[in-house]
Amino acid sequence: MLFDEEMMLAALAEAKLAEAAGDVPVGAVITNADGGIIARAHNTREACGSPTGHAEINAIELAAKAVGSRRLSECTLYVTLEPCPMCAGAIINAGLKRLVYGAFDENGGACSSVVNLFECGFAHTPLVRSRVLEQECSALMTDFFRRLREK
Repeated sequence: MLFDEEMMLAALAEAKLAEAAGDVPVGAVITNADGGIIARAHNTREACGSPTGHAEINAIELAAKAVGSRRLSECTLYVTLEPCPMCAGAIINAGLKRLVYGAFDENGGACSSVVNLFECGFAHTPLVRSRVLEQECSALMTDFFRRLREK
């Protein structure tokens, strides 16, 4: 298995933790330049009652603490769902080297689906790879919302 896929599996494991806690199943991991995971996080919006409790924001905060800097210029963020505008802004501000995501977010994605903030001329633009384990990431979201509608 390729490295990006292995890291997306770790992000999927985080997404399942969010789902178990009643949150939208989005998970994220951040790796350093050596490929080691320095942060793992998932959505905590419902659990913490916070609109900023997205997996990406939580992971970026943990990674910044781990490296002792707000600059994550040698790091890669793996996330199961295309980041929203808030999270894309945090990616830009953290200076992340790469973003790898699984499923597209046709309703709120800010990396290609609704808008691409990385094409707006900001001072930093990460390298982006999408569709990594896309079917697995999409299925997790689809199943979660289907079960919610059934309740």
